[in-house]
Amino acid sequence: MTELGLLGLIVPKDLGGLGENHVCAAMVVETIARYGCPSTAMVYCMHVGAVSGLLLRYHNNELIKSVLRRLDKDKLVGTESFSDPATGGHFWYPLSSKNRYTKDGRFQMLKYASWTTSAGFADFYVVQTTSPGFGGDYSDLSVFLLFKDEVRAHADDWKSLGLHGNQSGVLITEGVLSKERQVGELGEGAAINDEVVDTWFLLLTASCWNGIAFGCIDVACRHATEKDHADTGLRVCDYPTIQDYFGECIIDTNACRAFVFNVAHGMDLATNNNDWTIHSDLKVMPRTDFLHWGWQIKFAAAKNVGHVSDVMLHACGGSGYKTELGIERLLRDAKAGWVMGPSNEVTRQWVGTTALMGMEQLDYW
Repeated sequence: MTELGLLGLIVPKDLGGLGENHVCAAMVVETIARYGCPSTAMVYCMHVGAVSGLLLRYHNNELIKSVLRRLDKDKLVGTESFSDPATGGHFWYPLSSKNRYTKDGRFQMLKYASWTTSAGFADFYVVQTTSPGFGGDYSDLSVFLLFKDEVRAHADDWKSLGLHGNQSGVLITEGVLSKERQVGELGEGAAINDEVVDTWFLLLTASCWNGIAFGCIDVACRHATEKDHADTGLRVCDYPTIQDYFGECIIDTNACRAFVFNVAHGMDLATNNNDWTIHSDLKVMPRTDFLHWGWQIKFAAAKNVGHVSDVMLHACGGSGYKTELGIERLLRDAKAGWVMGPSNEVTRQWVGTTALMGMEQLDYW
């Protein structure tokens, strides 16, 4: 991936990146998930999300600029750590974190995360905690940059239904950080979430689910066109029921893909084609207006991939139950979509609540 410059895919060209936009990033993730490895695609989603957090506030931070310049050269993989064991899928509520000023003006931070992709393997971590001087308001959040030697992880304990390569383990961060580790302004964590962390996460994970859905279709298509029944002289694909299965799944998946790419294109239009220089003005937050659409594409793609993986297993019959065909691995990977926070139960309630009563009715805290 570094040979293709993909770790710096959305990094501006003047920092050594490819300077690509939201549509391109969505296409790359979908392609990796469909033709490569879904776990790798998810690790890449989190890497790009972490990079987006740094890019939002890199303008006056030389340490962040240095990291961004070295992504492909030094093969630096990043990830995000926003979860909390006490609040489950409500990752915006970091009850298990503490942050205070030291006497010399640095930050003493403790972060306990229940789910962190690439925990212990990633080279850098974009971490959300409560702000120093915390007074009980959990919307008062701040974001910090940490490195591999500053975290403790339990990646070896990662056992899951699917996405086995995701290594989404427990992460503990404890240490004293200098001001250059601060991403954005103190107390800006919630705004950073809405502008880049959540919007990029929702866009790219939806692309991952769409890639897995078409991966299931690809595997099942090969089986259905090659497997024949000697008693009838028909291939599996010759049966109308199987044709109906494929027709429905292709239509539904392409509808999700079109939805995702439409939202990505809207983000490109709103950000001057993903131009990070616009954020030198701290008040410019154009992606935040797409958060409502992000919830919808996440829900749609995650729901669809769960259905498609089931139907394609049915289309493959007993052969699909065998590990060697490959559909069972994709089916297990697909099931992560619904439960990954914000879960589909949460996102559909948010969409319904805000549609009926307005965005101002949504209070995470």
